[in-house]
Amino acid sequence: MGTVEFTTENFGEKTSGDGITFVDFWASWCGPCVRFAPVYERAAEANPDVTFGKVDTEAQQELAMHFNIQSIPTIMAIRDGVIVYSQPGALPEAAFLDLLQKVRELDMEQVKADATAA
Repeated sequence: MGTVEFTTENFGEKTSGDGITFVDFWASWCGPCVRFAPVYERAAEANPDVTFGKVDTEAQQELAMHFNIQSIPTIMAIRDGVIVYSQPGALPEAAFLDLLQKVRELDMEQVKADATAA
């Protein structure tokens, strides 16, 4: 399936439904972002049931400010409309695939119950 460009206009629509969405906040001038891009693309191709979005922080500054992105790349994981992971730094491929598996295995009922209790 590949990656999808996320913008201020489509971000909510693409991330608010059921399922898993990953977001890569990046910029073309960022060396670690450029090195992480092939890892992200391979994961997107290998996992067509997951949405893999990319936010160009230069073109989508409003989105970057909304999520307080201060370092790129920042990887965000959203499951069933809930942000379950958001950390700056390019991940090695094995670590990124491990993160993907952990997001798949989350008990979302428990995550939502914990969020409500907090």
